Amino acid sequence: MAAPAETAPDQYLLPRHVGPWSLDDVLSLPEDNSQRIELVDGMLLVSPLGSYRHQQMVGRAYGALLGACPADLEATIELNVLLSSGRLVIPDFTVVKPREAGVMFPVSDVVLVGEVFSPSTRLNDEGLKRSLYADARVPYYLMVDPSGPVVEATLLELQGDQYVEIATSDAGVLETERPFPVTIKF
Repeated sequence: MAAPAETAPDQYLLPRHVGPWSLDDVLSLPEDNSQRIELVDGMLLVSPLGSYRHQQMVGRAYGALLGACPADLEATIELNVLLSSGRLVIPDFTVVKPREAGVMFPVSDVVLVGEVFSPSTRLNDEGLKRSLYADARVPYYLMVDPSGPVVEATLLELQGDQYVEIATSDAGVLETERPFPVTIKF
């Protein structure tokens, strides 16, 4: 006789849900520190938290941005960013204009979003989120790819309706003057 299959604790299971998800539905979910839950047009994007290497890259980017931010900006990690009424995302790191905000931070005060690619998020980060951030008029998007022997980072700037590459890393180091001078050593 086969052993019974292990199941996750109830706290990690999403409740049964019919139809599109709303912001209220997502915000009423129990807090779960083992995964990231985002909302795009009624659909949940659920991904596990990043690996040790992923978190290293997030920390390095955040630390460099925090140290270089001018006084009117602030670097954050894993901030709930409200893009529109049906779109809530959680970038790996951000640069924002500080303001009072509740659980959701308005995209209008976001200057830069950053995503560190992982196998479970690469397609969303390169495609869907890039498009969502451009549609929401986020001025800068920093993509970090740690999959190779040397980390590759690409900084995009919104020009018109699309992002244009303005800086790429060299030997794991990204140097840029926009949106403010910063060097990030991955």
